[in-house]
This record gives sequence, structure tokens and C-alpha cells, in this order.
Amino acid sequence: MEISGEANLPFLENPKDWAGAAGTILAGDIGGTKTNLSLYSLKEAKLHPLFEKSFLTRDFETFSKLMASLSDEKLPHIDSMCLGVAGPVTGGKVVGTNFHWFLEEEKLKNELNIPLVSLINDMEANAYGLAVLKDKDFRIIKEGEGYKGNAALLSPGTGLGEAGMFWDGKTFHPFATEGGHCDFSPRDELDINFLKFLQQEFGHHVSWERIISGPGILNIYKFLREYREVKEPKWFTKLMQEQDPAAVISQCAGEKRYPLCAEVMNLFQRYLAIETAQVALKFKATGGIYIGGGILPKIMGIFDSEKFNKDFLQMNRMNPLLEKMGIKVILNENSPMYGAAFYAAKQFLNNQNKPE
Repeated sequence: MEISGEANLPFLENPKDWAGAAGTILAGDIGGTKTNLSLYSLKEAKLHPLFEKSFLTRDFETFSKLMASLSDEKLPHIDSMCLGVAGPVTGGKVVGTNFHWFLEEEKLKNELNIPLVSLINDMEANAYGLAVLKDKDFRIIKEGEGYKGNAALLSPGTGLGEAGMFWDGKTFHPFATEGGHCDFSPRDELDINFLKFLQQEFGHHVSWERIISGPGILNIYKFLREYREVKEPKWFTKLMQEQDPAAVISQCAGEKRYPLCAEVMNLFQRYLAIETAQVALKFKATGGIYIGGGILPKIMGIFDSEKFNKDFLQMNRMNPLLEKMGIKVILNENSPMYGAAFYAAKQFLNNQNKPE
């Protein structure tokens, strides 16, 4: 992961109060597929990148064993660490949703000899990171009317993350949710048949994450292949065995090599629009909606903004409210890492500023 330049700390109300603080900050973005780590030097209320590395999460039994693999890097003493984790954090503990790690703040402090350790949901970290992204880091897919208010964040990737940002009249306060695990809500006959198809594999409860994610793209494909009674081409079967299925499907949709793939991606986009609208209403996100994750930046070439907005505005009496909300796709994958770094820095600075 590439990080360049210096990152300001936008959450500081009075940065000059901590101008003399100095320390070393470790930030982590832990997901079901990858774990990204970055090390920063904190000087004069700015973070200066020192080190960055990416790992496959499945290659390590625990986070501590991953850290042990860095022994040759000769890392300096770390003053504060924050990990954004893809899973529900409760009481300083979290079990990964799509991976087997169990993490606990107090245990990590002792094992890694780090005085300040914070675990937050990866979506909360992502929301914090939005504060420093530039215009070039976004693609606007729907203009808003500029109202101030709460904001929302959705991130389709290995799973489906969702978070809110409460607006207090002056600034945003990110908070995590597990909304991606709420029930898929079918609207027409095709959706109902899809739900029945998914229930055969996953049981009565079928979440949005089973659909709006990388594995979800594969689920849509399997359903449509059976529902349309399509015979899969041999060349496609071979590609699916050799490469990531979701990537193969989206690539073939873009190349128009296999018509069913185009229908899969159109349906994926429709479902994303519907769930985006539902989240927007639940959070009353007049401050904007952000779509992150690893999927959308890779499929923008086949993304139909006009169709997405049409599917987004299908909430009957609430359409006038949805029309006021802007929607942006996050193109910079570093957002969760920045957010975790800022959170770790904030904890360090607050600790430094405690009265004697």
C-alpha cells in the first residue's frame, strides 16, 4: 500500500496544544483477505509514514504471530496502536467476521509491549479516514444538495461493511454498525427466487452481505446460471478455477465475452443501490453517502451511474429526501489505514495531555 507525504490530524480541535508531542504510531487494517500495516512518526501534530506492508490474513494464526514475522524489520518502540478490524468490537475484544482471529486490547498490550492499543471496527476506521481524502480520491455518482447532517458509509468487499457518521452541528462522529448482516429484502419475482436459492445454502436468514460482496457476486452468478438454464462455457469454467471468481465475472462482463456475467453485474449494482437507499434512510444521511470497499473502484468501467441512481430512487414517499443526498465512490483504498492511524494518534495525544 502506497502512502506519500504527510497526513494532518483533522480531528484535533486545538492542534497547537500538542505541537510538542512525539511518538511512534502503528495502524492496521485487518480484513478477511488482507491485513495492511503502516508505521508513522508523530511530530508536531502530523503523521509521517515510515513503513508499510501487506499480508494475507489466512497466512497467520494470530495477529501476534504476524507481528513476530516482522522481527527482521527492526521496528522502533511503538507508543500507540489502532487496528481497524472487520468484525464487531465489544469491550475491547473482537472476533473477525470472515476470518478466525480473536483480538483483545489488554492481551495485545502485554504480548506486543505497546502501552496504548485500540481496536475499532474497520468501517469506523474508514469513516475517520475520509477526513483527509482529496477530491481526486472520490468519484461522484450522484450530486447532492449540500445539506449538512449525518452521513453513511457502505463498503462491499470480502464482506459488506456499513457505518454511520453522526453530525453534531460542527463535526462528524463515526460509529460502527453490523447492518450488512440485516436481511436481504426481495422486491420482485426474480428476487424472491434468488432468496429461495440462497436459503437452500445459508438457511432462513440471508443477509445483504451474501449478495453485495465478492462472494455475493459469485452467489448471483450461480443463481442466474441455474435460473436461466445457461450452459457454462469451458473456457469460463477454467478461469473460475484458476482465478478469483468475482474478478473473473466482472472482467468478462466488461469484455462482453459471456452475456450472463453482464446480467450478474447489473443485478449486483441494483442490489447495491437498493441497500444504499435503505441505509441512507435509516441514518437520514443528508450529509452524504460514501461507497468504499475493494470492488467498486475496480468495476467503475462498467458501472452505470444513471441506472444506479434510478434504482436508488425507488423509495416511494421518501424519494424527495433521497434526491437531496449525494453519493460518492471512494477510490483511495488507504482510507481505513489513515483512519486507524488518526485514532491511534488521538489516543496517544489525549494520554499525553492528561493532567498530572
